[in-house]
Parts: sequence; C-alpha cells; structure tokens
Amino acid sequence: MQTSIDKSALGAAPALSPAVPRTAFSVLGAISFAHLLNDMIQSLILAIYPLFKSEFSLSFGQIGLITLTYQITASLLQPLVGLYTDKHPKPYSLPVGMGFTLCGLLLMSMAGSFPVLLVAAALVGCGSSIFHPESSRVARMASGGRHGLAQSVFQVGGNAGSSLGPLLAALVVMPHGQRSIAWFSAAALLAIVVLANIGRWYQRHPAVKKARASAAVSALPRNKVLMAMTVLMLLVFSKYFYLASISSYFTFYLISKFHLPVETAQVHLFWFLAAVAVGTIVGGPVGDKIGRKVVIWVSILGVAPFTLMLPFANLFWTGVLSVVIGLILASAFSAILVYATELVPGKVGMVAGLFFGFAFGMGGIGAAVLGHLADATSIDYVYKVCSFLPLIGVLTILLPNTRDAKEKMVTAKA
Repeated sequence: MQTSIDKSALGAAPALSPAVPRTAFSVLGAISFAHLLNDMIQSLILAIYPLFKSEFSLSFGQIGLITLTYQITASLLQPLVGLYTDKHPKPYSLPVGMGFTLCGLLLMSMAGSFPVLLVAAALVGCGSSIFHPESSRVARMASGGRHGLAQSVFQVGGNAGSSLGPLLAALVVMPHGQRSIAWFSAAALLAIVVLANIGRWYQRHPAVKKARASAAVSALPRNKVLMAMTVLMLLVFSKYFYLASISSYFTFYLISKFHLPVETAQVHLFWFLAAVAVGTIVGGPVGDKIGRKVVIWVSILGVAPFTLMLPFANLFWTGVLSVVIGLILASAFSAILVYATELVPGKVGMVAGLFFGFAFGMGGIGAAVLGHLADATSIDYVYKVCSFLPLIGVLTILLPNTRDAKEKMVTAKA
C-alpha cells in the first residue's frame, strides 16, 4: 500500500514532469527577418521586369526565361542541400548562401545583355537553394514543438519581403534605373550579419549532435506516404503555377486590360503580396489546432470561386479579388510543409528542400509556359486558363490523417 502511495505521489510531482521545450521566438524572429530580406530581393527582381523588357527589348517568353533560370537553379539544388545537411549540419552555410545572392544582385545591376541577366538570376537561385532548407530547419529547431506556428512565422517574413519588392521597385528602381539595383546589396549584407548570428545559435543546438542518429519511423505504410507526397506535390503545382501568373504577369495584365501606369500596377501587386503575407500567419497555428488537412482543403480548393471570377471583374473588383485570393491561398504552404515533415519524420532538410525546390520549379516553369502562352494569345487568356488550377485542390480528399496514424502506432507499441 505504501509503495502504491509513493508511486502516486511521484507521478503527481511536478518536478518529475518531462520538460516542455520552449519556443525560441527571438530566433524565429531573426530567421523570419532574414527571410524577409531574402524574398524582398527576389520579388524586387520580379517587379522590375517591365524595366528589363524595355531596356533589353525582351519578349514575354524571355521574361519567363529569367524566372525559369532563377527558379530551376534553386529548385534543383534545394533537395540535395537539404538531404546533405540532414546528416551533416552546416550552421554557417546560411550566410554563405546569402553571399551568392549578393553577387547576383551586383551582377544584375551591371548587366549589359540578356545572357548576363540569366547568369545573375542563376546566382540568386543558388543563394535561395541554400537559404530555404537550412532556414526551415532552424525554424523547426526553434519551434518548441509548435511546428505550424514556427513555419508560419518563418513564412510570413518571406511573404512580407515579397510584398515589399514591387513597392521598392516603384519607388527606387523605376525612377533611378538598372544601376540602382546595387543599392539593395545593403539588404543582402544585413542578412549575412543576421544569418551569421543564427549560425552560432544553430551550432550550439543539441539537434546538431543528434543529426547522425537514426531517423524516426513514419506512422504510415510506404505506399500511403508516396501517394500522399504525390498529392501534396500536385497541390503545390496548382498553387505555384497560379502564383506565377500573378507574380510575373499581374502588372502586365493590369496595364493591358485597364491601361494603368507601371507604378500604379506595381502598387496593386504590392497589395496582393501583402495579403499573401497576412494570410500566411494563419495557416500554421490553425493547422496546429484543427489539423493540416482542413487548412489545405480551405486554402487550395476554397480559393477556386474567386480565381474563376477574377478574369471577368472590373478594376475595383480585380483589386478586391486579388487580395482575397492572396489571403486564402497563402495559408496552404506552411500546412503542406509541416504535413509533409510528419509523413517523413527525421528528414526536415530534405522535405523542406524538396517542397521549396518544387514550388520554385513550378513557379519558374509556370512563368516560362505562361509567358509563351501570353505571346501566342493574350494576357487576358492566361488568366482565364489559370483560374481553373485551384480545382486540383479536390485531391486533398486522398490525404491520410496523420494524427490518427500516430495514435494507432502509439497504441500498438503500448
């Protein structure tokens, strides 16, 4: 009887409760700020396409090739970087990657021909290929178990940076010309300083020592994991192919259909990207509470009615619908990424690299394909075709419930 009482007392003693890891908000804030600077530079490049088009007499197809070069460089390298650093963590690879971005920026400001622009875009892509898988790992390490929240905080920095790019292009680059792109090297230098400090924290983290430990086992059979990953890839395809139509061609669409000046069209793009930044912060925390699958349902398939209306709207409703689309569509990626890491536990870098890389690849391919389609038909036609893409979200019904699978595995082990 005494033994029983002692066990109860010990079980109730708070001192023996397992320690709950705390969310390192200072690290999340720093990596999110670095993401802001990184993606601000990237979206700046997208926003100054009208300048390049007139300066180098480019076609829409060549505009798409610039995006394709950047996105493909990033997408091909990211899974490889993530796979390698899962086993061999490189805490200081983050500032090195930003160094590639810095070189790309400076080269782009001095480029005198289209091929040099492509080389500059490739350098920026190399920087991105290192930044995203490693910074996603840092966000998860700093999450304290709140993985959805951490991904959303990390992602919102990137989306906020993406929204600033067009605004800065309108205020700085368009009035002062190509050479003024070099001024933004200061942002890359600031990011290098921030990432070097994050690298020091990363190096001291216990996860670095455990990197060679055996990976966790998935709660689902291999065939179900492969099927779910395929569905997630298709959802990412629909999201980023559609986003390519906005990020690369929305300014041209507004100029062509509503005869807006370039600066005004870029402000509309800013509002869309700002809505994406706001919507991003919702997906992760909501997914932590109600499940990733629900968020994926709403963010992909739920945006379809609004994308279908967009090509037929007037200027006012085009602005409203673009903001609504940005808000809803934005929550998808954080939920998809965390869901994928639950499917393949212990491979954060590889999964992040795979999905960021695939997302960028789809964005690049989308920009190139849609550019050629616009040359062959019209920008208006491109938006009518793309409006059907979110209907692919119906495939979400095929995704298994990872929470139920985990509970069954724990019950079986018990």
